[in-house]
Parts: sequence; C-alpha cells; structure tokens
Amino acid sequence: MSKLDETLTMLKELTDARGVPGNEREVREVMKKYIEPLADELSTDGLGSLIAKKIGQADGPKIMVAGHLDEVGFMVTSIDNKGFLRFQTVGGWWSQVMLAQRVTIVTSKGDVTGVIGSKPPHILPAEARKKTIEIKDMFIDIGASSREEALGWGVKPGDMVVPYFEFTVMNNEKMLLAKAWDNRIGLAIAIKVLEGLKNENHPNTVYAVGTVQEEVGLRGAKTAAQMIKPDIGIAVDVGIPGDTPGVTEKDALSKLGDGPQIILYDASMVSHKGLRDFVTNTADELNIPYQFDSVPGGGTDAGSIHLTYKGVPALSITIATRYIHSHAGILHRDDFENAVKLITAVIKRLDNDTVAKITFE
Repeated sequence: MSKLDETLTMLKELTDARGVPGNEREVREVMKKYIEPLADELSTDGLGSLIAKKIGQADGPKIMVAGHLDEVGFMVTSIDNKGFLRFQTVGGWWSQVMLAQRVTIVTSKGDVTGVIGSKPPHILPAEARKKTIEIKDMFIDIGASSREEALGWGVKPGDMVVPYFEFTVMNNEKMLLAKAWDNRIGLAIAIKVLEGLKNENHPNTVYAVGTVQEEVGLRGAKTAAQMIKPDIGIAVDVGIPGDTPGVTEKDALSKLGDGPQIILYDASMVSHKGLRDFVTNTADELNIPYQFDSVPGGGTDAGSIHLTYKGVPALSITIATRYIHSHAGILHRDDFENAVKLITAVIKRLDNDTVAKITFE
C-alpha cells in the first residue's frame, strides 16, 4: 500500500476499529482522538454515543450531524462440546456473503481468529447443494478441540465477533476498500466538518455525534438527540449505488464519484422538504455535485432524530458504497470530500431566521 496521507490514516484507523452494536468503545476512542481537539466540549449519552459540541453563536440554532459508531457483526451465543461457536447476527446480514469468511472474536484475553463454516457441499444431496445455507446452520471454527479449550482462550457467550478485512487503497487511488464503511465514513464526515469549522464563524452550535446501535434500530440517535434537543438534524451514512453489473436504473441510480446522495425517502423517514431544498440549493450555488436517491427498505439515524424533542427537520446525506453489510465495501474519496464540503457550507448558513424559514416550508 502506498503511504497514507492524514485523511487516509484516519479512515484506516476508523475502519480497522472493531465495534458491533453494544460494543462500540474501541470505535468511540478512535473518534474521540480525532474530534476532541476540534470540540469545545465532549460528552456521552447513557448508551455510549459520543457528542462533540462546537459553539459558534451560543443563542443560534442547534445543528446535529450524526454518523454511527457501530458496524454489522456477530455475537457468540454458545460453544459446543467440540469447541465450535454458535452465533447471533447483530445487524442485517445476507447469508450468501458470510461463508468461509475470516472473523475476529474479541475476548477479555485478547483476539481469537475464526472462520465461518457449514456442512461441506460435497456431502450434501444434489438438491440441497442448490439452496443457500441458512445462517442458523452456520458456525464459527476457531481451531479449538473442545469447549474447555475455547473457554481457556477467553471465548465466552456475549463476545463480539467482527469481520476481518484490511483497509486498502485500490489501483485507482480514489477507490477505497475496507470493512465497516457503514458507517465509519459518517464518523469521518462529522470529524472533517468540525475541522472545516475550526476557525470559522458559524451562527449556531454544532453537535458532531457518533451514535451507538444504529444497525439494530437507530437506538443511540434517539437518546443522543434527546440530550441535544437539536433544531436541525443531518444523518451521514452510506447508500446504495447502481453502477455494478446487473443493477438497472430502476433498482438504483447513483454512481460512485458523482457526489453525495440526498435521500428523498426511506423506510424510516420522509425527508424534510424545506431542509432538502436548502441543502440542494446550497450545492447548486457552490457547484458541489450530488445525487438524489430513495430507498424503500432500511433507514438512517435521521429516522430517530426527526421524531425526538418537538420534531426535528432532518435529512440523510449518504455516500454510495458497494457491498455494504459484508466484509468489504468500496467507496469513492471524492464523494466523501464533497459531502464534507456541502455540510460545512450548509452549517455556515443556518442562522435562526434560516432555520425558522426551513422549518415551516
């Protein structure tokens, strides 16, 4: 791998960190390292979401920019007599992307390497071979010969299991390959937005947030927003691209490198029209590229944020990412940088009058 610049080093540290829902401490520490120097105040909610506050104008509106700390993964539920682990998925997984993949079990005694296995196809009847293996029939092989040996290595029920993958800059150096882009890229955007506001006047107070437990029901965004009581909410997450073989424009329109996605609609929220128009007008004025998308299934932290406090005008801005909810995703660095540019520009314009106007549009 070629030498990483500061931004790539941060992205590598964020994606390398392990944190499935309910186990976000390691990721929170990485985010804290990068965001603490940029914030006036750091706090956490009771579930562990990290809230970095930067005051521009104290009597201005409160703007919440949230990425989530957690990634999809697994949890050990039991160990059989032969030392194989049974597990629970934590977050959404498609069974076809799981078999034969390397994982790390994070134990109190250190990391243990495993691989997801199932009954070999060679001994299955011909009909069974044509079907996909169900997740309930998979197990994790850690090379143990007994339950006692596995327990001796520190493995126990409740331990988190995380996909193993190496952060890689691809031949096209704009293309970045890593685990957990969903949603470490959102954390990186939140950090970079605060960095962009470092010596700038902004007519509001910004809360850059790393939320917990998004992948199991947008939970941390709910508790963090209750603490903050924002006037505007922006969730930064990943979205679905339509630029791989077999995907039609009817399925998904976006392309990697064509700008951040403005989400019109998803299963968790109808995006706020006033805020959406304000964001796209700002992008048009500054020639920042963007794409529209709507996702009939799934949602983002904005789905929780907009229902808290007195109701919060909210929008999801996402980065088109290939192969999310698997061991490896690909995104385009320009989309990340344009999302930072757009959100920073929007925040600089969100004064009390503008927010009042947006709210009632």
